[in-house]
Parts: sequence; C-alpha cells; structure tokens
Amino acid sequence: MSNQKVIVITGASQGIGAETVKAFRALGHRVVATARTIKPSDDPDLVTVAGDIGDRETARRVIDEAVKRFGRVDTLINNAGIFIAKPFTQYTAEDYAAVLNVNLNGFFHVTQLAIAEMEKNNSGHIVSITTTLVDHAIDGVPSVLASLTKGGIAAATKSLAIEYAKRGIRANAVSPGIIKSPMHAPETHAALGALHPVGHMGEMKDIVDAITYLDSAAFVTGEVLHVDGGQVAGH
Repeated sequence: MSNQKVIVITGASQGIGAETVKAFRALGHRVVATARTIKPSDDPDLVTVAGDIGDRETARRVIDEAVKRFGRVDTLINNAGIFIAKPFTQYTAEDYAAVLNVNLNGFFHVTQLAIAEMEKNNSGHIVSITTTLVDHAIDGVPSVLASLTKGGIAAATKSLAIEYAKRGIRANAVSPGIIKSPMHAPETHAALGALHPVGHMGEMKDIVDAITYLDSAAFVTGEVLHVDGGQVAGH
C-alpha cells in the first residue's frame, strides 16, 4: 500500500508503547519496536530490537534495522520513559542517572539518528511522550526529575519543529495526564482519577489516538497536545 509508513516505537514492550505498536500495525504500517526486554516477532512487518534505549548502540541498531528491513524511517515515537516519585532530596545518584538515561539520552540518540534518515527523504515525523506534570505540578506527586527531563523534551520538540520545518520533518509531543496502565495498581485508580478535573484517569487508547492523529496531521508541528482530563487548564 502506497501510504504504508515505517514507524519506530521506543518503550514498546508494554503499556502505551505496546498499544501504539498494535495501532500502527492495524493501520497497515510497518513497525520497528524496541524495549529492554521485548520478545522476537513472527510478524514480517514488525521487527523487535531488545536493548537499553539510553545506549547509543541500541539506538543505532534500531534505526539500522528499520532501514535494512524496510528501507526508511517515516515516524519515530519516543515513548520510553521512567518516572521515579520521591521527595526531591531523597533522589539518589542512581535514580538521577536512570531517569536521565532513559528520558534524555534515550530521546537524544534515537531522535538524532532517525532525523538523519528522514532528511534523506525530506519527510518525517517525531512524536515524543511527555507528562502534564511538566506544566502542572501536583502537591503530593513529587515530579522534579520528570519535569527536568520531560520538560526538556517538550521544549526540544518546538526547537526541532522549527529547525526542520522547511525540510519536511515535523515534531510534536503528547502530554498525558495519569493513564490506566501497568504502571498504576488498580487500587490507586480512584485517588489518581481525582487529580483530574474530569474526575477519572485516562485510558491508553486516549494517548494512542492522540499519537495517530498527530501522525496524520500534516499541518501540525511544534504542538504539545495535552491529553490530561483538563489538568493543564486548571482545577
């Protein structure tokens, strides 16, 4: 099919990442999915690459595999991310290194290598997943390291959008509220839901729908789309 794209998805083994893989395959696109522990694929249009996305060699293998198997990279979904909620003074050097490794190094290496491929076709799209905590911190949800790293990605998304606007490459972000995913135990859902003006958590499908919308929205670039039950608007 002529509009079949090659989509690279990080953090793809579970949660929003795994649902995004399914959604793009259902749309007929070819996918390269990566995560630290991701199982081999028997689908010829889905390639999996296991590794630490914070490591440049993993990023290189992912992009090389996309080009080798499918000939190009059309869209990169930067979904890999970790969130460690601790009071600010209790973060350890290891916590700090872990969050920077996945959230920032993971974004930097794979995005740089993906854009280098996209430039060959004067066409491409980057979608990065941030968090509404960047714009709207919540008392009782300590989020300094999330804001430090994901806030950087939200800002970098706008920089990328402008730097590459005339080269056919778009950059957008999706900023979720708190989403029902394996990250949150069911017994926490009521309390977490109450943090949103709409009174409940989001579903993984809400985020996936935002990602697929942005991927099809040719005139949208530099946008941070909040899918957060009204959190960023106020409360």
